[in-house]
Order: sequence, then structure tokens, then C-alpha cells
Amino acid sequence: MTESDSKGADARTIEAVAARLPRRAMMHGISVASAAGLLASMAGTARAADAGPFPAHPKWRFVFVNHVTTNPFFVPTQYGIHDACALLGCDYQWTGSETSDVGQMVNSMNAAIAAKADAIAVAIVDPKGFDKPTARALEAGIPVWSYNADAPPGSPNKRLAYVGQDLFLSGEMMGQKIVELVGEGKVALFIATPGQLNLQPRVDGAMAAIKKSGAKIEAKMIATDPTVNVALSKIRAYYLGNQDVKGMFGTGGGDTMNVGLIMRQYDLPKKGIHGGGFDLQPRTLQAIHDGFLDFAIDQQPYLQGFYTVMEMFAYKVSGGLVGAADINTGLKFVTKGTVDPYLSVKTRYEGSSATPMIVPRSGPISG
Repeated sequence: MTESDSKGADARTIEAVAARLPRRAMMHGISVASAAGLLASMAGTARAADAGPFPAHPKWRFVFVNHVTTNPFFVPTQYGIHDACALLGCDYQWTGSETSDVGQMVNSMNAAIAAKADAIAVAIVDPKGFDKPTARALEAGIPVWSYNADAPPGSPNKRLAYVGQDLFLSGEMMGQKIVELVGEGKVALFIATPGQLNLQPRVDGAMAAIKKSGAKIEAKMIATDPTVNVALSKIRAYYLGNQDVKGMFGTGGGDTMNVGLIMRQYDLPKKGIHGGGFDLQPRTLQAIHDGFLDFAIDQQPYLQGFYTVMEMFAYKVSGGLVGAADINTGLKFVTKGTVDPYLSVKTRYEGSSATPMIVPRSGPISG
């Protein structure tokens, strides 16, 4: 059959199917001609998909083990996982702990190993707790990635790669910003779980940068709590007992949001107090817009899910020849001058909407 004959047969088939469309469709204004056009478009899409670069493959199942599974921060991460899996024809499971319980996370890893997951991604929030389950997974032929939080330098953990922010560097950058804003005086660095590897490196980096600057800043790490309401009361209590403080900064999304709430409640910018931190919770963004926080650092959680799945897929489809590479998902300061687009547009890329969309933009791009 020639190409023209094939096209003619396709057209006849489409017209025949369109002719059998239910009357209800016709009542809603869908004509045979328009239906034929729609079906032709669908046929073209199917042919394009069939001509994709990858051969037929199993619907691989990727397991993500998280330390705070219901935390709003990871909503865009889950969208990133979902979108990459939908794009590549894979499946995923989101599991772990709601309260940073390492034992629960290890149990989730062991369950994934027993169920013969095709790949595992885990937020390595504990310096040693994930070494053995990672080794068991690799021994069973299951590749393991870390995301959002990584094993410390020199760790025996053999995960294949890390996808997430360079946490110590992000702390250093925040420390430099604190020196710039505060100059001198007392500064509080709030941390929900001291020692946890998704937060502690930020404190360490900030402390190192402040010390290196030589500024007369008295920086102190203050423990709060993983529970947002408890953390809020502790930050409030800290301020009321230290009203000579010159800066209050969160090292995680919850503490940063709460710093903004305290800054607003007591109108602290008018008292010369600065505030900031990490992540883009809606209240944090609003506090930046309204002048109660100086900045928040974006670590692009959507990409922490999306890129991890892409690496898993490349590893699986290539038999392990490619796919495992550390990816720094970035560091971007969001300030009063740059916050408006985050507030005016709701997208799944920032976790503020579930609707897939293309976000239009115009004008020059600043680095």
C-alpha cells in the first residue's frame, strides 16, 4: 500500500468512526467534520508517540521515601514526580514518615526492597540511619537516589546520586545576606530538628559565612519543633525574651513562615529587625510582599521530584550505563522586588495549583 493509499484509508476510517458518534455529541455542537478533525488530530498524536525515542518498556515503579510526607513543601515535588512518570510511562509510590521518624522511613525502604521496587529515592535526613537499607537495596539490584537531603561528606552510604539543593552553600549564601542586612548585633537561626541533614548544613553554612565576614554578629542556633504551631510559640517566646535581637531567620519552610508571622504581629521591621529564610509557602511570600521578610531562598522542590524520576528512567532504560548524576536544583533569592509573579500566578510548579499549564512570560531574563 502506498503512502497516499494509507492516508486515504485513515481518512475513511476516521469518517466512519465520526459518523457513529452518539447523538448527544451532535447536540453539543460537534459535527461530523469537526469530530473527524479531532480524531485525525488524535491519530496524528498517537503516531507521533509511537515514533518516540524509547522502545516499549515495563511500567517501572519508583518509590519515594520522604521524612514529612504531608508537608506542603513537598506538594510540588509530588507534582514533579507525577509529571515525569506520566511523560515516561512509569508509576510511583510516595511513602515514609509524617514526623521525620527515621525508623518509619527505614521500614518504608525495607518494604520497597521486599516488593522489588524498580528504583528508590530517599531523603537522607539522618547521618547513618539509611546506610544499611541503601546497601540492602543495591545488593538486591535496586538503584537508590537521595533527594532533598543527602548523606554527609565521607559517609559510607553508596546512593548513586543526589538531587537537591547544595544545603551548606545555601546556608553560606544566607549568612552573607544576614551580614549585609544586619551588620552587627544578635541574630537567631531557627531550626526545627537540630542535626537533621536537610537543615543542619544550612545552619553550619550560615555560621561559617558570618564568622568569615568578621562582622560583629552574635549568631545563635535556636531549636524550634517540626510541628508548625509549636514552633510558632517557641519563636514568639524567643523574641519576647530577646527584644534586642537584630535578625531572625528560619532554616526551613515552617520556621521561615513563622518568623514572618512574628515579624508581622509585632511590626518588627519598624524596630530595625530583619527576617528571612527558606522556601516559598504562601504566607512567606505574602510577608515578603508586605515588607515583613527580606527574602526567602527557593530550592525548586518540583525539580527535586522531576529530575530524580528522569535519572531513574535513564538508568533503567540504559541498563545502568547512564542516569546517575548529582544535580543541584539551585538557589534563588526571592525578594520584594521579585515576589509578585509567585503571588499572581498559581501553578503546580510551585505547588499552588494542581492544574497543568504553560506560564507565559515576557521581558528580559535576569540571572
